[in-house]
Amino acid sequence: MSFGRRIRPFVDHELAAAEAARRGDDDAAGFRFLERAHVLGQASTVEHVRVHWRMLCWSVRNRQPAEFAGQLLRIAGAAVLTGVGWVPAGNTGGANVSPFRAMPVADDLRAILEFAGRD
Repeated sequence: MSFGRRIRPFVDHELAAAEAARRGDDDAAGFRFLERAHVLGQASTVEHVRVHWRMLCWSVRNRQPAEFAGQLLRIAGAAVLTGVGWVPAGNTGGANVSPFRAMPVADDLRAILEFAGRD
């Protein structure tokens, strides 16, 4: 089984938490869950693009034009560059962070990545 298939349930969990936060009118918490989903899924092209799509949708709902523009670029980059390994570990995926910047990975997410076979 591929990394993408092993990590998907964990990405889905974070995306569901983001959706629950949205329904509870806590958009800031929702974006934090999207960032966690990004850290988990960024080594899989499908998951990486899927999370950036959800971030793009978040930017539309919250009327954040800079985030929207950043996510358009990140969707294209994720689609093209993930497969060749151009993903900095721990990057949270928001437009407020350089797409090339490696960042620390939270301990709980690191454990999930190790379990799924990607560290």
